[in-house]
Amino acid sequence: MKIVILDRDGVINFESDHFIKSPAEWKPIPGSLEAIARLTQAGYRVVVASNQSGIDRGLFDMDTLNSIHDKMHRAVKAMGGRIDAIFYCPHSADSNCDCRKPKPGMFERIAGCFNIDLTHAYAVGDSLRDLQAAATAGAKPVLVLSGKGKATQADGGMPEGTLVFDDLAAVVEYILKS
Repeated sequence: MKIVILDRDGVINFESDHFIKSPAEWKPIPGSLEAIARLTQAGYRVVVASNQSGIDRGLFDMDTLNSIHDKMHRAVKAMGGRIDAIFYCPHSADSNCDCRKPKPGMFERIAGCFNIDLTHAYAVGDSLRDLQAAATAGAKPVLVLSGKGKATQADGGMPEGTLVFDDLAAVVEYILKS
């Protein structure tokens, strides 16, 4: 099975320093929905793995998160694509859970649910914690320079072998040519 794991904010949609707290605040990065559609049409499974500490912080509730994700699903579907699953961590950074990136818990759940070895999976994110979780779980870490990606690249310390691209569309172009 071919699978690509995507962080949400900063990869699929624009990032916000104040969290995406409503469907109205969720706005796709140009080219991201088409990129997901290209993966889907090429036979890839697309899975989202996202820290969503706004739930634990009381900034939004599960119904709101589900509405945001429903908007994302519909937008991707309108372009001819599909997101096969969404995994998220609702905990804040101080909760010490196993699912919050940079820990690999979400990736391990994805591997278990899809019964796959992640060594051939690309995991795309815009932050160091996305890359660390991917690398620890055995996936191929990919940094996009959208969202917080430029700052992440400037700060350094990325896992060895991290691939770097301007945005999700460029990542998908690379994957489909590989």
